[in-house]
Amino acid sequence: MATTPSPPQAPPKPTWDPRPAAPFPWLRPTIRIRLTLLYGGMFLIAGILLLSIIYLLAAQALTTGNEPLFKIVDGEAIKVASDKCPAVNNATNLSLSTFNAAISDCIDHQRQVALDTLLSRSLLALLGLAVIAFAFGYAMAGRVLSPLGRITRTARAVAGSDLSRRIELDGPDDELKELADTFDDMLERLQRAFTAQQRFVGNASHELRTPLAINRTLLEVHLSDPGAPVELQQLGKTLLATNERSEQLVEGLLLLARSDNQIVERKPVDLAEVATQAIDQVHAEAVAKGVEIRGGREPAVVQGNGVLLERIALNLVQNAVRYNVAEQGWVEVTTAVEGGQAVLVVANTGPVVPAYEIDNLFEPFRRLRTERTGSDKGVGLGLSIVRSVARAHGGHIYAQSREGGGLVMRVTLPI
Repeated sequence: MATTPSPPQAPPKPTWDPRPAAPFPWLRPTIRIRLTLLYGGMFLIAGILLLSIIYLLAAQALTTGNEPLFKIVDGEAIKVASDKCPAVNNATNLSLSTFNAAISDCIDHQRQVALDTLLSRSLLALLGLAVIAFAFGYAMAGRVLSPLGRITRTARAVAGSDLSRRIELDGPDDELKELADTFDDMLERLQRAFTAQQRFVGNASHELRTPLAINRTLLEVHLSDPGAPVELQQLGKTLLATNERSEQLVEGLLLLARSDNQIVERKPVDLAEVATQAIDQVHAEAVAKGVEIRGGREPAVVQGNGVLLERIALNLVQNAVRYNVAEQGWVEVTTAVEGGQAVLVVANTGPVVPAYEIDNLFEPFRRLRTERTGSDKGVGLGLSIVRSVARAHGGHIYAQSREGGGLVMRVTLPI
């Protein structure tokens, strides 16, 4: 009796970060920076208003109009000396009106000097307090937003398929703790669903492959009997082809389910080598159909799973060979590094593909103008698997119709 495989464990924490690094991380408009600017800006505006009020009140208190506080109306032998008001020195040589005007000008000058001194010193004090306020606001914003940092780090770890991580935020029962607890509950449900999916994939892999393998063995044994009737041999070959198609469908479904997740274990893989291996596997079929395979392949090393990346190249080259023209068809396979990304391009001659039908080609069980129909060319999962594997590696696939017929498939993967 077949044994049930044990439930898979959660994958380890990834050691890579698919996000590109920001050129100037200290210039990012983070919430902490915005709160700091808000706190400091409010303090600065309040300080400017307060300084303006103090300045206006001081100016009003020191203002005495155009007339001085006192006048000398009569006197003899008055001598006045002043370092601040040189105009009143040797007042005996001045008339009383000129002397009083000099006193008035001196008082106005001293009032303006006092106001200028008050303003300059107040501005320096305000500047120092603003620096302290911004620093204090930055520290307080960091303390208030520290739970969000934990939530972000946990979410980043979960994005790498590490569903075992939890925030477990302690502290007061405020909105941030409520958000963290809700996020933990969501992760718990996601982990249960992900584990159940992996368990189902493992069980399905075992339960579906075994009877198909047994059927294939029995059919091959009957076909190896030289005394079997011709009708029975023909029926056996038909059943064997149907069984092989079922095996391909099961393998494709299982691969599609596995490739929908992020790739945790990554190793250097050269797309040129992967494309060459795929061409070698399809070479006999291409020769039988009279299709020429060409193109230059430059080294393009990426970090990923070699088996899954080989599946990308194999599916694209197989489709390009199978869906080709009857005579003088060709398939061009190229690899290169462009714009900091590894690029795999598979172009081929073939039937004309309308632009509005290109997106449908990437849906499971979809083919050009056919849907879930029997065909000896495949099971309708090739491009779905390619797109799923490319996404799992952080890449993309783009399809474009060729003028005159055929397609150009372009896969870009981060280096």
